[in-house]
Amino acid sequence: MSEVRRAVCPGSYDPPTIGHLDVIARTAALFDEVFVAILVNPRKQGLFETGERIEMLREITTDLPQVRVEAFSGLVVDYCRERGVQALVKGLRGATDYDYELPMAHMNRHLTGVETMFLPGAPGQVYVSSSLVKEVARGGGDVTPFLPPTVHRRLAERLRD
Repeated sequence: MSEVRRAVCPGSYDPPTIGHLDVIARTAALFDEVFVAILVNPRKQGLFETGERIEMLREITTDLPQVRVEAFSGLVVDYCRERGVQALVKGLRGATDYDYELPMAHMNRHLTGVETMFLPGAPGQVYVSSSLVKEVARGGGDVTPFLPPTVHRRLAERLRD
């Protein structure tokens, strides 16, 4: 009997974008079980509460039965160890992301042996970040190409309030 292959896609997902969904779906094609892990950082105030981000991610991944969405705090390597995760999967938009992520990948491997896999961002999405989407939406710009429809609806409602 072969071992279940598990991966984690950690992030803040505030809000989840089409780029996030692309990385999650591609990871789900490679692994038996994928944890989408939302980092809870009490020092950072997000636009959406953690529970709202969990709901949005569950809504947009309903067609991916091997995906589980959870929140965590602390070190991602501890989260991985607790769930028997073999790999962290991170989407990269460019060289700046790589330069930021590579030292963490080395440290995570040193601490627990968990490997980090980098997936290049989808063409047409590599310049998109949650922060940029929020900034453009606040300014009245059209962000519909960058968000799943249910997420776009929630963002529009939030910014109206």
